[in-house]
Amino acid sequence: MAKINGKIVSSADEMTLSEFIEREGYGKRIAVEYNGEILPKSEYDSRIILLDDEIEIVEFMGGG
Repeated sequence: MAKINGKIVSSADEMTLSEFIEREGYGKRIAVEYNGEILPKSEYDSRIILLDDEIEIVEFMGGG
């Protein structure tokens, strides 16, 4: 099971990162750390979430 934002997420195994991001409703202004490496958005479609992956997704919010 993958760990995403500090939580074990078994339903994410075998999904692409793009599929997970869309399913969870993240916006376009995000950064993803995948097993300690910042991923460029161009890799989200091809990166498969596998057992034991550790992923952090940070969403940027505007405000004032």
